[in-house]
Amino acid sequence: MEIRPIIAPVDRALLEAELTPARRARTTKRGGNEIYLFRAAECPALMREVGRLREEAFRGAGGGTGLELDIDAEDLAPDGYCQLVVWDPAAREIVGGYRFIVCASEHPAHLSTEHYFRFSDRFRREYLPYTIELGRSFVQHAYQARRNPKSLYALDNLWDGLGALIVLNPGVRYLFGKVTMYTTYKAVARNALIWFLRRYFPDRERLVEGIHPLPLDLDDPYYEELFTGADYQENYRILIRKIREFNENIPPLINAYMNLSPTMRVFDTVLNPDFGGVEETGILLTIADIYPEKRERYTRWEGWRIGLIFRRALFRRMVEDGLARLADARERARERRRRRTERR
Repeated sequence: MEIRPIIAPVDRALLEAELTPARRARTTKRGGNEIYLFRAAECPALMREVGRLREEAFRGAGGGTGLELDIDAEDLAPDGYCQLVVWDPAAREIVGGYRFIVCASEHPAHLSTEHYFRFSDRFRREYLPYTIELGRSFVQHAYQARRNPKSLYALDNLWDGLGALIVLNPGVRYLFGKVTMYTTYKAVARNALIWFLRRYFPDRERLVEGIHPLPLDLDDPYYEELFTGADYQENYRILIRKIREFNENIPPLINAYMNLSPTMRVFDTVLNPDFGGVEETGILLTIADIYPEKRERYTRWEGWRIGLIFRRALFRRMVEDGLARLADARERARERRRRRTERR
């Protein structure tokens, strides 16, 4: 596959022009950064910079698309993904972000996870209509560097953003998505981590299955013999020690999810050939089961109630405007077909 040079940074003045008050969701608890939400059609400069930073971050870790920026059809579709970014107003930089879809039906369009996972009827009926699907989580390189004091807060700031999504969309019950391990991650460390995840966060109802699950040697008695702790915390410490023996760490995002809720569900692991051959594992979080101190930390901030009804209405409009634009486009296409038929 040809690897193309990544585009140059987008002019910061163009970014700031699109960071309007209506798109601002909240201020982060740490670092003094800001959370913004937008759609690609409304903010082409922001979308282009997000695509650049995503490709830079993922390519640097061993994944990525190999293109000049990471933007796909699901980002650009009128009813596709919305974008969440953390903005550092002092540095005039995007710190990181997510993309997300508010799933309001059993068959929402443009879900990236549907390319790799098969959903059960029960999952579609009882879960998807109350779910936000998350993807493409990234932190840009400058905020991964230890010399940058704000790098300490980058991942925490992203969780502030997810807290804002929960507050602005009170009907949501679940967060669903994939966590990524790159090809550079040693297989023996990966297997130990996935064995641990499946033991403590199993999908007993088979809600979601990989279309082509990655074959993993998890039946080896080695893992039963390795994890001899009496409870989760003891085995978690064993996991950390074992992974460090191979000069690896638990990926930060996976580690954050593991310590967020006792009822998280972990699904199959699949290969993503469209993204540098990375390995992705499906996960589902029940918002009501998030540890109370974590839920309080990320969904309650100074002034969070101020203008909440209005801000929720703005959020709904952003989500629904995409559907309205799609309906308008389809109506225009039908009208063009009708006129062509009449001319014949």
